Amino acid sequence: MKEEAKLASSTTLTQQKKPERSLSPWQIARKKFFKNKLAMVSSVYILVVTILALLAPFLAPYLSPSPDIVKVNIGSMNIPPNSEHILGTDKSGRDVLTRLFYGGRISLLVGFSATLMVITLGTLVGSIAGFFGGIVDNILMRFTDLVLNFPFLVFVMVLNTILYGIVDGLWVLIIVIGVLSWGGVARLVRSKILAEKENEYILAALSIGCSPVKVIWKHLLPNVMSTIIVQATLIFASMIVAESALSYLGFGVPQSTPSWGIMLASANEPDVLQGKPWIWMPPAIALTLTILSINFIGEGLKDALNPKSLR
Repeated sequence: MKEEAKLASSTTLTQQKKPERSLSPWQIARKKFFKNKLAMVSSVYILVVTILALLAPFLAPYLSPSPDIVKVNIGSMNIPPNSEHILGTDKSGRDVLTRLFYGGRISLLVGFSATLMVITLGTLVGSIAGFFGGIVDNILMRFTDLVLNFPFLVFVMVLNTILYGIVDGLWVLIIVIGVLSWGGVARLVRSKILAEKENEYILAALSIGCSPVKVIWKHLLPNVMSTIIVQATLIFASMIVAESALSYLGFGVPQSTPSWGIMLASANEPDVLQGKPWIWMPPAIALTLTILSINFIGEGLKDALNPKSLR
């Protein structure tokens, strides 16, 4: 009995001393992000909004008896919310809920496309400038300063005038926002690359003959990817705000294209602002919740991908 007890105790001690499987930094980040309740709720909200926006053409016939988002219906103008029109109709007789879903589609498309362009251009310029340094760094950073000093609104107005009728107005807006907004990302990526390229593994890769493209793509960018991901979420929110603001002022997407900014532009009229809140409040609430959710996701990713928490 004593021998069995000793054997059992030794087995227990062995099990206790058995080292736990170490987690990779990305697994630690994922676990931390999932524990952030605010970020998770925001992620679910963004997922729902995205799904509803993508399914807008299929949902439209079930949302309104007149699902056309462009056609003017004189007999259905300014109808308050009722059983047929859940969120009422606007001053042109179009269903507000249907336009809200289609508007989310346009706003998210502009935000995502512009963010993709900004991240791509900023990462490309910043990584090249940070890796090569010297005269290449000076030229690219002076060009970045020039882009950062462009008057944004004036440039949008000029390009819209030049390219009107040649390129779809929606893509003009995406290109203009993307071209004028990558400077901050380039500076951030450059600073991270400058710090990262001094590590021994980069010097070892260069000493064995790895090309600069391979070193940047295989070794440097994966180690600054967490910073780029966090920055992308924050830029995504700012791009949606930029589209809505420009559309509200009349310099964004074409007036015939529904977006949250175009829908908010109806609040310029005093009678709509005071007496018909169902026209402008739904896009205002949707826009506010979307921006807050994206920022909460960004903060959650920033906390989860913090290098101190990944050790």
